[in-house]
Amino acid sequence: MHKFSIKDWAVEDQPRKKLLRLGAHSLSNSELLAILINNGTREHSAIDIAKTLLQAVNNDLQKLGGQTAQELVKRRIKGLGEAKAIIIAAALELGVRRNASVRKKDQVTKSGDIADYLRATLEYRKQEVFAVVFLNRGNRVTHFEIVSEGGLTGTVADPRVILRKALEHEATSLVLCHNHPSGNLRPSRADELLTQKIKTAASFLDILIMDHIIVSNEGYFSFADEGML
Repeated sequence: MHKFSIKDWAVEDQPRKKLLRLGAHSLSNSELLAILINNGTREHSAIDIAKTLLQAVNNDLQKLGGQTAQELVKRRIKGLGEAKAIIIAAALELGVRRNASVRKKDQVTKSGDIADYLRATLEYRKQEVFAVVFLNRGNRVTHFEIVSEGGLTGTVADPRVILRKALEHEATSLVLCHNHPSGNLRPSRADELLTQKIKTAASFLDILIMDHIIVSNEGYFSFADEGML
């Protein structure tokens, strides 16, 4: 029995040929994944493997987007080894970055100007991370950085680290941000206390905390919009 290959299909049914003829938008999710998988096993085509992977995540592309290469391998889908998992993970990360770049605005005057970018950048993270957007006097973004990474339930951000980086980047205002992998957008008491601690410390350096935004796959929560700053 030979290796089952999509190359054996009629030309009009092959995902690669179809993409060239009709464009990527004409392909189903399984066909797009099959192109990344490239070839199948003796029993299953790349399309079959792609469909099995999609079924494993309940056909939820957002859930698939949060999978690491290691997590894909651990699903033990026949025909989906480490090499193919790495290719898929890399393609998914490019999609996340593309989405984030589309939503990024250079100038921030309200929470909505930066919240969509932060959500697109951080919502797929499995662990909680704390990030900071650094802005100059014209409210233009000069730098974005994740300053700490924690576990599934929390992370600790050091105000001294944040303010040192703010001085390094000559920032006059900051937007704080962290994600909630659980999906819950409401700030905890610890979130509120940390925000006030950073705000007070920043005031001594004439640095304004414009907002603290919590993001998840459910949306975002703005401290500024809720009058909590």
